[in-house]
Order: sequence, then C-alpha cells, then structure tokens
Amino acid sequence: EIGKYLVVLILMIATIGFVSGFLVADGSMIKAYNEGFEKYKIEDGNFRVKKKITKAQQENIEKNGVTLYENFYLEEALDNGSTMRIFKNREEINLVCLMEGKLPEKAGEMAIDRMYADNNKISVGDTLKSGSQKWKVTGFVALSDYSCLFQNNNDSMFDAIKFGVSVVTPEEFESLNQDKIQYSYSWVYDKAPENEKQEKKMSEDLMEALGEEVTLESFVPQYLNQAITFTGDDMGSDRAMITMLLYMIIVIIAFVFGITISNTIRKEAGVIGTLRASGYTRKELIGHYMALPVIVTLIGAVVGNILGYTALKNVCAGMYYGSYSLPTYVTVWNAEAFWMTTVVPVLIMLVVNYGILRYKLRLSPLKFLRRDLSGSRRKRAVRLSPKLGIFHRFRLRVIFQNMSNYIVLFIGIIFANLLLFFGLLLPSVLSHYQQDIQSNMLAKYQYMLEVPVSAMSGNKLDSMLELLQFSYGTKTENEDAEAFSAYSLETLPSKYKTDEVILYGIKPDSKYIDADLEDSEGVYISSAYAEKFLLKPGDSITLKEKYEKTKYTFKVKGIYKYSGGICVFMPQEQLNDTFDLGNDYFSGYFTDKKIKDIDSSMVASIITQDDLTVIADQLEDSMGDMMWLMCAFSVFLYVLVIYLLAKMIVEKNEQSISMIKILGYSDKEAGSLYNRATGVVLVISLLLVIPICHFTMMAIYYVMMQQFNGWLTYYVAPWVYPAMIAIGIVCYLVVHMIQMKRIRRIPMGRALKDME
Repeated sequence: EIGKYLVVLILMIATIGFVSGFLVADGSMIKAYNEGFEKYKIEDGNFRVKKKITKAQQENIEKNGVTLYENFYLEEALDNGSTMRIFKNREEINLVCLMEGKLPEKAGEMAIDRMYADNNKISVGDTLKSGSQKWKVTGFVALSDYSCLFQNNNDSMFDAIKFGVSVVTPEEFESLNQDKIQYSYSWVYDKAPENEKQEKKMSEDLMEALGEEVTLESFVPQYLNQAITFTGDDMGSDRAMITMLLYMIIVIIAFVFGITISNTIRKEAGVIGTLRASGYTRKELIGHYMALPVIVTLIGAVVGNILGYTALKNVCAGMYYGSYSLPTYVTVWNAEAFWMTTVVPVLIMLVVNYGILRYKLRLSPLKFLRRDLSGSRRKRAVRLSPKLGIFHRFRLRVIFQNMSNYIVLFIGIIFANLLLFFGLLLPSVLSHYQQDIQSNMLAKYQYMLEVPVSAMSGNKLDSMLELLQFSYGTKTENEDAEAFSAYSLETLPSKYKTDEVILYGIKPDSKYIDADLEDSEGVYISSAYAEKFLLKPGDSITLKEKYEKTKYTFKVKGIYKYSGGICVFMPQEQLNDTFDLGNDYFSGYFTDKKIKDIDSSMVASIITQDDLTVIADQLEDSMGDMMWLMCAFSVFLYVLVIYLLAKMIVEKNEQSISMIKILGYSDKEAGSLYNRATGVVLVISLLLVIPICHFTMMAIYYVMMQQFNGWLTYYVAPWVYPAMIAIGIVCYLVVHMIQMKRIRRIPMGRALKDME
C-alpha cells in the first residue's frame, strides 16, 4: 500500500506545512504588530485643521487628558503618476522602522515606504521626481501609523501602487511648498482607555472639546483608523480561514483512511474472524488498524512543521509583506500553531477512525469467518431494468456497492470546488467591476473643489463672503462642465464597518445623471449602495453626520446604475436646503473634458476612471498570487481525492476484475466498467456541486465584502462554471490513466486463487 499512503502523506505534509508556515509567520507578525504600538509609540488618534493651532488652543485641548504632537505632511504628485505623502522624520510619535538603507540626513534625500518601492520597482539610490524637484532614495521604511497605505480613511481599499508615504529631514520639509501643508495633529491619552468601549467614549468627548476650540477637517481615533487597524483585523481573519482549511482537509483524509480500513477489514475478514476466535480482543484489533493512519499523520505533522518553520514560513511572510507595510519581525515559537497542526489533526484522525473501526468490528467472530459483514439482514439488491445494457447495469451496481466511497468523493469535490471557485471568482469580479466602471461613470472627470472651511461655519456674513470669493475663483469657461453639490454623511454604526456616503446635488435636466430628480419626494441611490445594504425602491435610509449625532432619513425613490461608490442622488436645491448650504452653493464639476482655467489650489481632487478602479487594481496586486495558489491547491486536492477513492474501488473489486478478464473482456472494457462508474459519479457530483458552491460563495462573499468600505458586485463570468467542470474532468482523466495501469497489472489468476 506504499502508493496510497505516500499520496496521503504528501497531502498531509503539503497542507500541514503550508498551514504551519502561515500560522508561524502570522503569529510572529501579529506579535510584532501588537508590540509595535508601544515600541513605535503609535498615536491614539489624529485630527486635521485648516490652520496651525495656537499655543493657547493646544493648552486648552490638552486639558482633556491628551498630549498633542505635530504630524504635519504635504503631498506631491510624482512624475511616475503616483502621489507621495511627505512627513518630517519622526522622533516623538509614530516612529519609523528602517527596513533597508539609511534615513535621510540632508536636503534632497528621502526614505520611502518599502511596499510602495516594491510595487513601483524603486531601488535604494534611485531618484524620484516631481516637476523640477528631485529626491534621492536613501532607504526603505515602514511608518508605524501606515501599516496599510490608505490615502484617505474612507477609501474602499488601500492603494500601495499609486500612493506612498515617506520621511525627509526637517530642513528639506521646510523647503517644500508650505501652502500645501496639511496641519495634522496626533494625540496620545494621558491615561490609556481600558477597552474599545471606553476608547470610543473618550474619543467622542475629545471631538466635542476640539469642536469648541478649532474647526475640524478630519478626526480619526485609532480604532477607526484603517491605516493602522486594517492590517491587524485582516491577519486575524486570515488565521481563522486557514485553520478551518486545515481541519476540513484533515477530516476528509480521516474519512478516506476510514474507508480504506473498511475495505481492508472486508478483505481480511477471515483473518480477523480467526484472530477474534483465538482470543484477540476488539481493542487490540482497533489499535492495530489505527496505528498506520496515526503514524502517517504524525510523520506528516512533523515534516510539515519542519517545512513550515523554515521554507514555507518565508513564503507566507512574503505574502503579507506583499500587501502590507509591516516592520521587521522575529520568528517566535508558536505553541498554538504546534497544537493546531499536530495535536488536533492526530485527535481528529483518532476519533474518526476509532468510530469507524468500532462500528465495523462490532460483529461476532463467526460472521467474520463467514465473510458476512452486514450488521442486519441482507438487503435485496435494487432491481434494475433489463432494458438497460449490461455495462450500464454493471456500472450502476458498482456505484451502489461503493456508495460510502462516493459520498466521501462528493464531499471532497464540494470542498475542492469551493477553493477553486474562490480562486476563479476574484479575477471575474475584478474584471467585471473595471468594465462596469468604464461604461457607467458619472463623467470622465469629477472635479471636487476645495470649499473653504469658514464658508461652512455658523457666521452667516463670513460664510456669504467666503462663498462669493469661492464661486468667483472656481468659475470656468468649459462649456462641458456641470456644477454639482456634494455632502458627506455616513451609515449608522452596526456589526459591520461604517461606510461613507457621498450625497450628490444634481442640477435639473442634468446631462450626466439620467434620473428623475424633478421633485423632492425621494432620492436615488447607487446600485452599489442598494446591493451592499439590500435596499430597494420604497425603503428608507438613515444617515448621520460624521462627527456629530445629527441624523437624516431619506426615502429611496429609485436605484441609479453606478457601481463606483456608495452614493445618493437628489436635486441640488434639495441638498443645499437640507444642509443649509445656501442657494448658490456648489462643490464640484462633472465634465468629459479637462478643466484648465481653475487654479489648482482650488481643486481638492480629480476623480477619474483610475481612481475608481483602484480597489480592483490593489486587490489584483495583493491577492492575485494567493488566488492562483488556491486554484493550484484545489486541483491538487481534486486529483488526490479522486485517485485515492478510485484506487480503493479498484482494489475492492480486484477479484471481479480478474474474473472479467477470464471471461474474455479486455483491460479497456474492465476499466470502462469501474473507472467510468467513478467518472459518472464525478460528473453528476460536479453538476450538483456548482449550485451549492454558487449559493455558499454568495453568502461568504457578502459577509467578506461587509468588512470593506465600498462594494464590488458579485459576478461570475460565463467561463467560470465550464472551467470548473473542465478542470474536474481533466483531473478524472489523469486518474483514469493511472488506474488503467493498475487494472492491466491485475492477473487472471487472482480470481482462481481466491476461489481455492
């Protein structure tokens, strides 16, 4: 049985090795990540204001039990098409981990984020350019408050390709365009909160106190800061998924062993009956038959753990370093990983096999001697119509006699197809999202204007003057441009992440938004909003101010086909009245042509197709390799499960195959009787499994996407299901060829020998 146990051993080593390596890398990185909060003095939160706060304001704010630190930055558009956020080298808060090279020491030098450098093929010593400015890259770093590169905290997905962070010397920072400085302040509580509930209460109190001193442009406590927390949350969820993968595979292998042992007991029934009649106890026989599965599991666990702590650990760590800007880590012994990958698999193997053996060996010695292994009266065979050909009836008998084997095959196919489906689904979803965005953009360009904060303050006279100045400075001669209003709210807190919702105020008879917005009886929501929150026309939505408790409720009049964001569309007049913005207020332009006659300082951002597809680009970049690895593993699992069960069926029927050969049937005909029965079951299983996979994955996908801001529509490309069926059939054909060799080796004398 060397072939069978070797295949199982390889599967055990591969599975336990990968899971062990993943858990070791994951555990080591989570430890480094958690320790980094204290080691690198990570902030408890940050806020941004329009102007630098005064010394008196800082003293008043710090009376609320916090210490403030300046963490100013500015952003430069680089010549390579990406945006670089530049900080002074940190010395007090959010310290920097140097990964390679050295920190900048003079003007014209810069240390950049390691992952951004990898994604943009930048090496130490290269030069970055932004117009006439140049910086020499002196090293790669990981900023402790940017373990995940979110440019804005409300972004649906981080972007480590077109956005990077860096540090320069104070002198270099002072030489940059000071008009671009963002006055961001980090705070640390004098007395750390005991739990997240207390942290939330403290942050809300601080936000109210800040509102009395300054006008906030942003306020992000640590527990809501995706750039800090997203990495830790993701590593924790990955751990649960990988552990579940291990146990499902171990259970499948345990049942494969159980069926193998059942076949062995059937084959050795006479010997077992003799031993039992000679005084051997049932416990001794159970111990004998359980020894090999447990030994194979132990060997697989030991070798797998050795591989996990060496080569595979680095592979799994590389997957994390390919997605996140993590600091350097030190491998730590993970007792929990050892328990999960060694002790638990052995226990599963013991329990499953003990249960099967105890059930199979419950019969009396006499029954074993007579080879009568049925626990009850012999059941009548299922009557098959004589109209069926003999080969068809024979194959049906093979299927009925091996039903338990085929049930395990069906379970294995379900699991392998779920892995395969998940691996094929992501490229399908991303490709559809990118095509959908291209065909359903609101406009080729969305210009979001820099509305002065004072224009939104409570002083009506100041607001009016500021708005007049703003309107004059943002006028354009571009006839293609259409002004709109925009306002940001957020969904109510729930068990899932809070989403930012952009409310668009649209002009009557808009040439960009084709929706019935003539009255104010209701609003339109984007299709992404409707799909994520399961909304339909007639429903009501309640949203709240981002940093306040004020809530607004709107009735959904219709759904607008737009997957680029969580949006609400209403008449411009209605939006301006609802939020008391003034009749002439607007905050951006829709246009299909670039606007060239507005000062760049008045433009907050320009949303293009590239900005909307960043979530797809980043997911493809960070998870693409893992998806193909999952596909490869599922194919490997496919082949092994089919091989093991087809092999057992052939072994179980060696005497019948030998007899068929004596009667004059060829090896090919014998193979068609037994292997083709497995093929028929496989095809039927594939057809049954596809709807199971579809609905299971829909549920998993919905829960998974709730962890992200924004939404990617669930979409299965037409080629996915045929590809799954084709892969399953190809795997079967590979196994069929292997089993045909085994059938050819079965001698005709085998049947005569067993009859003696």
